[in-house]
Amino acid sequence: MSVPGVVAGVRGCAVGTVAGGVAWTLWAGVHQPGAALAFGVLIAVGGLARWYAGPDEREPAPLGAAGALAYALVPAGHGVPQTVAVAVVGALAGVFPHIARGRGPHPDYLARRVLTLVFAAVCAGPLHTAPDPRHVPALVLVLVLTALCDAVLAALLLHARTRYPYAPLLRDELRALPGVGSAICATGAVMALAVAVVGLWALPVLCVPLLLTQLAFRRYAAVRRTYRQTIASLARATEVAGYTPTGHAHRVAALSRAVGRELGLSGEDLTVLEYAALMHDIGQLSLVDPVPEGATALLPPAEQRRIALLGGAVVRQTGVPAAVAAVVERQADPYREQPVAARIVRAVNAYDDLSGETAQGALRALEHLRLGTARDYHPAVVESLVRVVARGGVEGPAPG
Repeated sequence: MSVPGVVAGVRGCAVGTVAGGVAWTLWAGVHQPGAALAFGVLIAVGGLARWYAGPDEREPAPLGAAGALAYALVPAGHGVPQTVAVAVVGALAGVFPHIARGRGPHPDYLARRVLTLVFAAVCAGPLHTAPDPRHVPALVLVLVLTALCDAVLAALLLHARTRYPYAPLLRDELRALPGVGSAICATGAVMALAVAVVGLWALPVLCVPLLLTQLAFRRYAAVRRTYRQTIASLARATEVAGYTPTGHAHRVAALSRAVGRELGLSGEDLTVLEYAALMHDIGQLSLVDPVPEGATALLPPAEQRRIALLGGAVVRQTGVPAAVAAVVERQADPYREQPVAARIVRAVNAYDDLSGETAQGALRALEHLRLGTARDYHPAVVESLVRVVARGGVEGPAPG
């Protein structure tokens, strides 16, 4: 199946499932309308409490996700179609104000959530009886399988949109599960069991821990964004001083991240790569005479090495991780002696220095890189850069 076909297929399955669930519920009537209303309100409140999700924020509405999961697991006998209908109606009610402001969830996110919910409801079907302690291991297994299903779908959709290698994307999703994902699964399961035992009054009580967790994750994400903005501001120092062209550092960082994804980097390795790419030219601030147009790619190797060492020394004074400074220092080394991140930064920096703003300039820059694969630029990095450029440049993950 083609790349657009994968996305269209997942979205089509989700739309068909929602349409079937709503139609069945309208025809058969709502089973236990009080419980349906309570869970629908909970999911809507979770949607209202969502925040904008950046690239590292994987779940913008954990309360809504936990409420939908709990409704799928609760032994109420309402069936999969009603589960989907209630969850979707509640989610739409919660995200409508965000959609009105132009900050609604991405269609891929909604499709993934619907299909994951259906998976959980189907797997939990045999457990929809009276609460029984013997069902706890089976419930845990359902939660694990549901989390794996969500990770597989998330990586599949991101792979289809960006064409990055699937395995590193899936590895990223799996690594994220012990974070907010585990909190969602645990809260959903506890909600379902508590409602089955003590009734709907358990819902508002159990919402509080997840709301506090959501607030903590939101603050943590804000700290990460502020830290990155600080590094980006430092990177602009060379532009403000007139040493490099406007936007050069940010273009190199975005393209380096895309090439890193293409090569299978993930997690902290991608973060180090991005920070090093942002600050790769900061050594030019130590020069008495600026490099013409800030283009270091055509300088003699000894001069490139001197600027890289000066940059590493500056970076070490900023308080960023030592791994970032090491990449900056080694970006001018022969590629056989470089770490992967330094190979990527060197190749992407040379491409941006030489490409200009025309397609012909980009072709000349790529040809220069290919001719330099004997010593300066790693062949695999150059070919990955070619593939990224051929796809039209940089595309980030979909927002939540």
